[in-house]
Amino acid sequence: MLRRMETVIKALAENKISDVISFTPKKLLTVKYNGKDLNINDTLTPTVVQNKPEVHWEAKNDELYTLIFDDPDAPTRSDPKFGQWKHWLVTNIKGNDISTGQELAKYIGSGPPPNTGLHRYIFILCKQPGNQNIKFNGEHILPITGDLRNNWNAETFIKKWNLEPEAINFFQAEYDDYVPQLYAKLGESKEKPVEIN
Repeated sequence: MLRRMETVIKALAENKISDVISFTPKKLLTVKYNGKDLNINDTLTPTVVQNKPEVHWEAKNDELYTLIFDDPDAPTRSDPKFGQWKHWLVTNIKGNDISTGQELAKYIGSGPPPNTGLHRYIFILCKQPGNQNIKFNGEHILPITGDLRNNWNAETFIKKWNLEPEAINFFQAEYDDYVPQLYAKLGESKEKPVEIN
């Protein structure tokens, strides 16, 4: 286990994930796309990650968690003027059953623009304080739309709501021929974000 975490921490350092998070994770988050385990720093394609992954972690039934998934490299790693881009945000997850949580941002897979190189896509699992449900007043519930997803900051959100980072995983992806389909889907969406009061 110690050697595995050393590998995780090395991969985080080599890929400058500290640009996004300042904490040292305690565990590697188990993420599966199409039944296949994500190894930290895998290179995947937008085609492979277009649908929600399975995400697993050890938890007691009375514990509550928040799961964050974002891209700090929008539109490019060298010029992240739109990063971080919020791809998925699920809160008030009971134990390790994501289906019990509230999706504040519906899942949108990777969609890096053409000729922008590899983007990092980071999963962060956080424990909620006191095992209490949080009403995220002032945040928005985001449907499958690009609205209000750019220039977001995972660490600011974590600190604001006193969340405790527990586990992490990430992969890299660059443009493939699925991306125009994703953009078309986002462009066709008529749903609008709803603020939580």
